Amino acid sequence: MPNRFSGFYKLTPKERLLIVAKEANLSSEEVDELYKTGSLDTDLAGKLVENVISTLEIPVGIVPNFIVNGKSYFVPMAIEEASVVAACSNSSRIANESGGFIAESSDPVMIGQIQLINVNDPERTIDDIQKVREEILNVANSRSRTLKKLNAGAKDIRTRVLNDPGRSVLLEIYVDVRDAMGANIINSMCESVASFLMGQFNIETNLRILSNLTPNRVTKSRAVFKSDMIGGSEVSKRIVKAFEMANVDPFRAATHNKGIMNGIDAVLLATLNDWRAAEANAHTYYHVSGNLSLSKYYLDDSENLVGEIEIPLAVGTVGGSTNSVRKAAIFRKILNIGDSREFSNVLASIGLAQNFAALRALCSEGIQEGHMRLHARSIAASVGATGEMIEAISKIMIEEKDISMSRAASLYDEMRKKN
Repeated sequence: MPNRFSGFYKLTPKERLLIVAKEANLSSEEVDELYKTGSLDTDLAGKLVENVISTLEIPVGIVPNFIVNGKSYFVPMAIEEASVVAACSNSSRIANESGGFIAESSDPVMIGQIQLINVNDPERTIDDIQKVREEILNVANSRSRTLKKLNAGAKDIRTRVLNDPGRSVLLEIYVDVRDAMGANIINSMCESVASFLMGQFNIETNLRILSNLTPNRVTKSRAVFKSDMIGGSEVSKRIVKAFEMANVDPFRAATHNKGIMNGIDAVLLATLNDWRAAEANAHTYYHVSGNLSLSKYYLDDSENLVGEIEIPLAVGTVGGSTNSVRKAAIFRKILNIGDSREFSNVLASIGLAQNFAALRALCSEGIQEGHMRLHARSIAASVGATGEMIEAISKIMIEEKDISMSRAASLYDEMRKKN
């Protein structure tokens, strides 16, 4: 079948949109809605990703007075899920009674991987590579003057034989990337080192890319939640039991850790950092750490609840889309963080706050009660309600325990007729 849309990427956003509108049978009103220029100009969006036809606005809420290591932050969160911002705010208020969150991050060390294939003698190849260790590091560090000036860059290499059918050899380069996320510079280093190895040993290389798993770039955060502020010691004990389940059952762990990422991803999206990499990193980390749960909870001597989190985070405060999109730059200014480690401290603490909020709801009144209040308002707005009508419709749906699009639409029609 011939390609009906050859050269689609060469068109302007408006030209692409008109083609899509014809194929999808969009109305003129729908086309106008998609072509509206919001805070992110469509032409600028076209410079960031390919085949752009529109942009999408996501609500951005603020968690105020979020205290980490004694500093108060306004934390922007871009998310469509009801209750996340409110939950983080409430968790922050409770944690602040005990001094807020205490966090620390390791050095920002990332790993680049070079796969050597069709190796006849893996052990000898590894010996040969180790003999030119310093040359490899020099080649890698030649790719970044900035990191070199900061006494950062490639610091070490490690080699191992993979347990694959061909017994490939893997060379890993450990790179201190300072305040960058690190993907571009590490990929560049891997390419240069691969060329060096091929010339030095006539070795065939295949993959040359960073790893998104960062067991050497980890952040820890801790907070105390007073039991008398969360429903008493019985609720605290139930939260500990919930954590214990998450740490042994992968089905619960998936949901438990997803709650952590609800908070972290929202901040990453607001600042246009790579939240997909953060997801992959976090959910693979338990293979390295030996724990299914990224957080843990226990009671202190006063029977207050102590929450802790250990999570790998690879984020940047320089480079990438965060500097290209004006709003993302403004949100980062609002956040007011100085470097990548401070950013990671805030992110891990937000993840712990959101996790605690979800567990508290599950172990006390149930997660649906608070979540459904916000969900009801969202449903009411989606059927066209505005202002006081949103509150009236959501209140009725909650009382009737029927929070649905059909009920919201019915109530909306009734109220419109009365008015």
